[in-house]
Amino acid sequence: MADPFHRFKAMRFEARSDALGAYPLVVLSDTSRGRSVRIAHHGATVLSMQVTHAGRVVDVADGYRDEAELAARPSSRFAIMAPFANRIADARYRFDGVEHDLQPGVPEGERAARHGFVRGTDFELARLHADEHMAEARFTTRIAADAHPGYPFAIGLAIHYRLDERGLTLQASMHNEGDRPAPCFFGWHPYFRLGDTPLDTWELQIPAATTVATDARYIPLPGAAARKPLDETPGLDLRAMRPVGPLKLDNAYVDLAADTDGLIRSRLRDPASGLGLALWQERGVTLAFSADTVSRDVRRSLAVEPMESWADAFNRPDCADAIRLEPGAQRSFRCGVEFETA
Repeated sequence: MADPFHRFKAMRFEARSDALGAYPLVVLSDTSRGRSVRIAHHGATVLSMQVTHAGRVVDVADGYRDEAELAARPSSRFAIMAPFANRIADARYRFDGVEHDLQPGVPEGERAARHGFVRGTDFELARLHADEHMAEARFTTRIAADAHPGYPFAIGLAIHYRLDERGLTLQASMHNEGDRPAPCFFGWHPYFRLGDTPLDTWELQIPAATTVATDARYIPLPGAAARKPLDETPGLDLRAMRPVGPLKLDNAYVDLAADTDGLIRSRLRDPASGLGLALWQERGVTLAFSADTVSRDVRRSLAVEPMESWADAFNRPDCADAIRLEPGAQRSFRCGVEFETA
């Protein structure tokens, strides 16, 4: 393992250790472009993404601000979501004919399983490195079989961050370390903030043909009823860049169109300053959330969340192949952020 207190510096890129109170961090820097990313070992959580735009340093990540927030994890800011993302209906699911209960004994009406198990986990730092092309950090943890009620599966999880001239890449790898198939998939919960201008004025584009129809608990409707063509719901149609305006978003988008390089990009831009970014992913689902119900700074940031599969995927036959991981098998999911700066 790399020495977590070592400092790697190679011309333009640097990787070093730091701390937020009692919590160890790593800092990845692109010194030639004036960019840096701070990541806590706790949850492998991004805390900040500083970029230089028009001669000014701007933090485009609305992450946890201090030690207390990182400990309490309000609003799941930049959460690594594994072995499932978003919600599982009533905290129950059926896999390979067996019923599982993630919250045994919890009364109906109080049951809420969301965002997986690792948000409060202290990850191991397995690699910290920089060279002339990039700076990187690799974090690892293990979800032990029966460590969590209703999830009797053993999953090794690695989270690899890489900062290079293109931006920040996140690669999540899951390895089934058990002797039976396991349900698992990955999601990321970043919140972005483009300076101090109002969110309503920012422009957003998500290249999706379909939005996901849900019930009042934000659980997708069964089967084909969950797919709502955006031609029938123009108010949520973000295929062309448009101002967020008064939209209250907590919506998932599917049937995503890739650019010519094979990557799916959702774009967010502040027309007043020209600062923007593209959240990219290779496949899956994109969820947009306008932060109307967060614990602080309501509608001051916008979450654009890449997910490998749907909310409640553990209960959806149409997601069964995407979430199934055979014994000894490994599956990876890549996403990232490209910065658009002047």
